Amino acid sequence: MTISLPSAVLPVDAACHHQVGCSSCGLRQLCLPDGFSDEEMQRLDQLVSSRRSVRRGEALFRDGDPFHGIFAVRAGFFKTATTSVDGRERVTGFQMGGELLGLDGFDDDTHRCDAIALESSQVCIIPQDALESLSRTLPALQRQLHRIMSREIVREHGVMTLLSGMRAEERVAAFLVNLALRLKARGFSPSAFVLRMTRQEIGSYLGLQLETVSRCFSRLHDEHVLDVRQRDVRILDTQALQDLVGGTSA
Repeated sequence: MTISLPSAVLPVDAACHHQVGCSSCGLRQLCLPDGFSDEEMQRLDQLVSSRRSVRRGEALFRDGDPFHGIFAVRAGFFKTATTSVDGRERVTGFQMGGELLGLDGFDDDTHRCDAIALESSQVCIIPQDALESLSRTLPALQRQLHRIMSREIVREHGVMTLLSGMRAEERVAAFLVNLALRLKARGFSPSAFVLRMTRQEIGSYLGLQLETVSRCFSRLHDEHVLDVRQRDVRILDTQALQDLVGGTSA
């Protein structure tokens, strides 16, 4: 079974036309194929038609682009964002390896946000037609899609709670705790990492001004909760950071 998408819509690097699939991917437990049998994994391998490399600052898709499928982040880091009528950007999320992009397009076959690479990245392309066709004959895939959709709803609710009921320093702490947990799940250090996003982008996501985000980082640094050197962050006191969050993370 060969699946392809119009290259004019979803450009694919020539180097990425080699055989790709879910069964050999080290991130498969974090992505779509979670808990499938070997036979089901072989069928799922048919979903991924190709990979695409996305350069830093390049858009994977833009608000208003037609929806042709979803993307699994294989490597790198992305942000999703919308733009207000007065031209201001509002960051709606940050995605890393093992997470999906493009779910917004299922509603009316149109993407409702921009997806921008924050560093050189690579995604696996999962065409909509192939995904819908296989999910009709593979109940486990349909359940997994429902689980992912539910997870997105819970995440959105968590962000709304974060923005409405927490002080600035608590929001920043929640963001860092969540980021650390996601990095740990991927085998990276949860206590020492490089922020791929700017302070401005963090502020946009958390509903804070750039100056407020910078002050929060400086305060946490001065209190020896963090060691912050530009984008390099080291968590010195995990418990203190978690205590600030109060059980809520972004």
